[in-house]
Amino acid sequence: MATGGYLLQLGEVPYLEAWDLQRSLAGAVSQGAIPDTIVLLEHPPVVTLGRRTDESAELHVPEGAEVEVVETDRGGKSTFHGPGQLVCYPILDLKRHGRDVKEYVRKLEEALIGTLAALGVEGTRLEGLTGVWLERPPRKIASIGVRVSRWVTTHGYALNVDLDPAPFTDWITACGLEDAMFTTIARELDRPVTVDEVRPHAVAALAEVFGLELEELPTEDGAGLWGQPIHAGLAG
Repeated sequence: MATGGYLLQLGEVPYLEAWDLQRSLAGAVSQGAIPDTIVLLEHPPVVTLGRRTDESAELHVPEGAEVEVVETDRGGKSTFHGPGQLVCYPILDLKRHGRDVKEYVRKLEEALIGTLAALGVEGTRLEGLTGVWLERPPRKIASIGVRVSRWVTTHGYALNVDLDPAPFTDWITACGLEDAMFTTIARELDRPVTVDEVRPHAVAALAEVFGLELEELPTEDGAGLWGQPIHAGLAG
């Protein structure tokens, strides 16, 4: 039986502002003030560093590049976010979803595979690696990095919809893998694909995998989200 949850569909949001929103939502979910909440958005160009990042070995951002570099509290290594990539931040209380962090990551992968399947792209897991890939040759289409505190999740996944994958290989040794190949939904389908085209499939897959009946909250096109009224209201 599905349980209730909130859905926030945002546009392009600076990374640090979205991180602040996640923390506010996580506090409200932890206190039981709001139900599980899923946030979908895009970011301006940013390289985020997970707790396992080795900056000297992984980062190759050229001087003057128009990209933020942000240290985060999520697991994993470094990755790139930019417009044309659908980023999903599930703020879930894992006490309602099995109290198993590894299983949670597998469910995120399952939701990504379901999202891709709805668009005619066959995603898969690769043994020993996190995220979702396409086979023959292996190429990564979605990254996952999460944090769980008091059983409440933050961070999440980034699905490459239609963007230049060069920063993944030129600016960082992504996921700590030398010569890793990256792809996008648009490249695999050989046609332009918008993030808005992917959003409903992502929502449906997440709702199914986590057993949620999601209520989409109005965001006034993002206006005032970080102050009044939505941000303060969600935080109780």
